[in-house]
Amino acid sequence: MVGIFFSSCWQSLYDGGARFFWVHNTSPIGCIPLMLFSVPPAANQTDSVGCSIPLNKMAEYFNSELNKTVVQLRKELPLAVLTYVNIYSAKYKLISHAAKYGFKHPLKACCGYGGGKYNFDGSIRCAFPTMVNGTLITVKSCKDPSTRINFDGIHFTEASNKWMFDHIHTGAYSDPPVSLEEACHRHAW
Repeated sequence: MVGIFFSSCWQSLYDGGARFFWVHNTSPIGCIPLMLFSVPPAANQTDSVGCSIPLNKMAEYFNSELNKTVVQLRKELPLAVLTYVNIYSAKYKLISHAAKYGFKHPLKACCGYGGGKYNFDGSIRCAFPTMVNGTLITVKSCKDPSTRINFDGIHFTEASNKWMFDHIHTGAYSDPPVSLEEACHRHAW
């Protein structure tokens, strides 16, 4: 199913003249506060970081199917250059080694509500005025988003996105392992 959907999208772009594709796989969704809040894992279903093993296995399966699709499309689209970028591995590295890279509370939303493990409540969103117990509140950002990985329970902070770019644009997480700059100047293989 993954392959059919993405193949037709990329085929359409290719038919329109697109030749360079940087294909990102999906994140470790089992480490995102929204998912941890919405589908709370049992204690024996979390890894050493606190991420949901079943949710991450779903993401890994999707990524495996996406990678197979990219490999197949390399054969079917002879003039295309398809670079598969393993965002999952890069993000999991950042989350699992947050302190090493200067980040705190890797599973907590910076702009969230409720405190707890994830500082997230699906009905009370960042920057949106909401009534809580008869009081209108607006959830604001934490004091220093530059030290946080997750911003609002779903999206990454500017600082963590910069860390991601600094690590993926080099090609360290790519197949083939070429930098973003090189990928846009390569010939189809």
